[in-house]
Amino acid sequence: MTQNTKCGFVAVIGKPNAGKSTLLNWLIGEKIMLVSHKANATRKRLKGFLMHDDAQIVLIDTPGLQTGKKLLNEYMLSEAIKGVGDADLVLFIADAKYAVRDYGEFLEISGGKPHILLINKIDLLSHEKLLKVLDELQQNKHSFLELIPISATKENGKKEILDAAVKYLPESPYLYDPESLTDQHIRDIYKEIIREELFNGLSDEIPYESDVVINKIDESDTLDKVYATIVANKDSQKAMIIGKSGQTIKRIGTKARVALEKFSQKKIHLELLVKTNKNWTTDKKGLAEYGYDFES
Repeated sequence: MTQNTKCGFVAVIGKPNAGKSTLLNWLIGEKIMLVSHKANATRKRLKGFLMHDDAQIVLIDTPGLQTGKKLLNEYMLSEAIKGVGDADLVLFIADAKYAVRDYGEFLEISGGKPHILLINKIDLLSHEKLLKVLDELQQNKHSFLELIPISATKENGKKEILDAAVKYLPESPYLYDPESLTDQHIRDIYKEIIREELFNGLSDEIPYESDVVINKIDESDTLDKVYATIVANKDSQKAMIIGKSGQTIKRIGTKARVALEKFSQKKIHLELLVKTNKNWTTDKKGLAEYGYDFES
C-alpha cells in the first residue's frame, strides 16, 4: 500500500424514495441495502465499502430525511443528521422532480458539509424540464462541489460519481479489508432481507410499524437455518401479517427464503414467528429494544 492511498466516509443523504439504497447497491455492485418503493424502509446508518482506483470509499446509507412527528421518525432523522456529521463528504441525492425544493431543505441541515449533488431519475423528466431544474440548481453553485445528473435504476453515471467522490477524500490508509463489502453481521443482513419482504408484501402502515428479530442462525457450508420473529405494533397488524389460514406469512416467508438464498448462495431453512409488542414504536425504551437507540 502506498502513501498516496485515499480513504474516507461518504454519507448518502436524501428524502424518502429519492433512491439512496438503490444507488448504494449499484455503486457497491452487490445488494446489501434494503430497497423498497415505500418510504422509510431504511431506519439506521449502514456502511458499505468499495474500491475505486487507489481509494477506499466507505459509503454510509442513511434514513430518508424525515418530516413525520412520530418518535421513530425523530430517530431516523437523528440518524441521517449523524451521518452528515460523521462524513468527510456527502452525496445528496434528489429526485429530479423535487430536486430544487429538496436541496433547499438539505442546505438548512447540512452544516456546511462538503457535498456533491446527485439529481436522480432524470429519465423520468422531459429534456426541457430537466434543463429547467438544472438551471435553477445552478443558482446554488457555490454551495455544492459538483452537480451530476444520474439514473440509478438505469445505472447511468456511476464512474462520474466515483471519480468525483475520490477527488475530495483525504489521503489515508484503508480502514477496512479491501475485499469486504460491508461491516454488517450476517444477522443484520438477513434481518434486512426479511424486512424488505414485509415492505413489499404488506400495506404501507404495517411494515412501518413492524420489525424483525433474528433469534438464531445455525450455519453450515451448504445450509443456514434461520429462526426469526416479526414484531407487530398491534394485534390487528399481527393478524394481517399472518393472513387468512396463514397465507400471508407463508408468502412472505417463501419470498424471503428465495432472497436469502440468492444472497448467501446457500440453501436456507427459514422459520418465521409473529408476535405483538404493543406500541413499541412510541417510546424510547421500546425503540432501543430493537436496536434504535437515540444514545448510540
